[in-house]
Amino acid sequence: MKTNSNTYTIIYSAIIVVVVAFLLAFVSQALKAKQDANVALDVKKQILNSLNIRGLGDSEAEAKYGEVVKSEEAVGEQKLYTCEIDGQPVYVCTVKGMGLWGPVFGYISVAADKNTVYGAYFNHDSETAGLGAEIKDSQAWQEKFKGKKINADADPDIELGVAKKIEVPESEVDAVTGATLTSNGVSLMLKEGLKPFMEILKNK
Repeated sequence: MKTNSNTYTIIYSAIIVVVVAFLLAFVSQALKAKQDANVALDVKKQILNSLNIRGLGDSEAEAKYGEVVKSEEAVGEQKLYTCEIDGQPVYVCTVKGMGLWGPVFGYISVAADKNTVYGAYFNHDSETAGLGAEIKDSQAWQEKFKGKKINADADPDIELGVAKKIEVPESEVDAVTGATLTSNGVSLMLKEGLKPFMEILKNK
């Protein structure tokens, strides 16, 4: 076959495409177990972050997670983790919402009184670096949630939230500067996402 013919070019290109596709599929399958393990470990680290246990290496995080997390249960599409810190129960609730550019999500840990935030960790898929991304990147901002009340009074609605103007200091955290829509998304995520968990925690 002539190497400069159109037929040769088409056949050669088709073979290259098939070979490359096969190699990519093979590599993806070969690495899948490792990728899944890394994703699972990252989730464990995020849960530990919400329990104010940060900066651990991979093996340390695995061991600590096994030590403090006693059980998990499904709450709709989310999960509730029952943990034990210093002999006291702490409950980690998973929440999901929408930011400015895409999904935001996080873990809120609740102290034994089932009303006080023990710790918090937030993450996102595509928020703006230096602005909305601060919900993940700023540990100082996440730590502002510690000690806040989920319900500051007898109102059954969730009061924990983020606000540009604080009206309920027991339950509200200052919004991220320059990221109003992301902050609003986090606030709505908390107010809507924590409702089913509060009903379950009443019976624990």
